[in-house]
Amino acid sequence: MPTGYISIGSNIDKEAHIPSSLKALEQVFGELSTSSIYETEAVGFVGDSFYNLVVGFQSELPAKDVARLLRQIELDHGRSRESQKFSARTLDLDLILYGDQIISDGRLQIPRDEIERYAFVLEPLAEIAPNQSHPVSGKTYQELWQNFNKQGLKQTKIKLDSSAK
Repeated sequence: MPTGYISIGSNIDKEAHIPSSLKALEQVFGELSTSSIYETEAVGFVGDSFYNLVVGFQSELPAKDVARLLRQIELDHGRSRESQKFSARTLDLDLILYGDQIISDGRLQIPRDEIERYAFVLEPLAEIAPNQSHPVSGKTYQELWQNFNKQGLKQTKIKLDSSAK
């Protein structure tokens, strides 16, 4: 059964949407391995900071079906289908890895290039899957994070109020 990883982000009512999305993902996939939550400045546009994290799960569903389920959870959390890549959002769920699969099928790109481009994806992934290897580069996520250019990085681990969950 493949292990998948989902990058989660929110900068609109994030204190509510992050815990709610985790509940929704648990209902669909069962037990999740969850990274810390990181507060990160908006990238690519001016806006409120984001909460970002990565969760791991196991599923026998095809990757396309997983991606469809993630879209539905986003919509259930008020995400607009017309939202632009660099914009404020209630919830962003991206399937970034699915086992060792390499998929390039329209909008479904696995592994997502965001893994190596953005600290808000790589740091939480390296936290929960440090010794797993990127299916293309072969480097572990811990290695990728250690070699990541952190100059000017504004990203901090935070704790959400556990009563919000």
